[in-house]
Amino acid sequence: MSIKYKFANLEAVYFVTFAVVGWIDVFTRTVYKDLLLDSFRYCIKEKGLAVHGYVIMSNHVHMIISSKGKQDLSAIMRDMKKFSSVRLIREIIENPTESRKQWMLRLLSDAGKANGNNTHYQFWRQDNHPIELHPHLNIFAQKLNYIHQNPVKAGWVTDASAYIYSSASNYMEKGGVLMEVELLY
Repeated sequence: MSIKYKFANLEAVYFVTFAVVGWIDVFTRTVYKDLLLDSFRYCIKEKGLAVHGYVIMSNHVHMIISSKGKQDLSAIMRDMKKFSSVRLIREIIENPTESRKQWMLRLLSDAGKANGNNTHYQFWRQDNHPIELHPHLNIFAQKLNYIHQNPVKAGWVTDASAYIYSSASNYMEKGGVLMEVELLY
């Protein structure tokens, strides 16, 4: 992995993307998106994560993040992915109305068996693809716009701020389901 795809600068702001193994469309259900938001909140409160932008798509997440504490972002991301994967897999197993349960668990199990780091299931792909956002290059606004336009491009909404699992409504001063978003402009 190239150095440009690592969390090298502890004080920087980063654009990250992480996806479900096999690009499984897990986040089509509200319950799973809400559990992921709980993981964000936990890392904000307990780990020093600062979320400046995000969107939860059906099978992947884009975020603009930084660290407010002494813990580096790679450790925060590792913990968030671990914490959320345990809760999400448990919810899939225990959800009596999940029609795709056996299919999803088989794919998650196959991914886990193929990865020596796991004992049973693997939920997230291992990469985060972090890209440092240099403030003087105006790339922050470009990445934030990209994040917010994802649901529009997917055809889910016509206005980015209408998609509640995104920070677009936070930036439009309409609130948002993740009130802890720290606006950078």
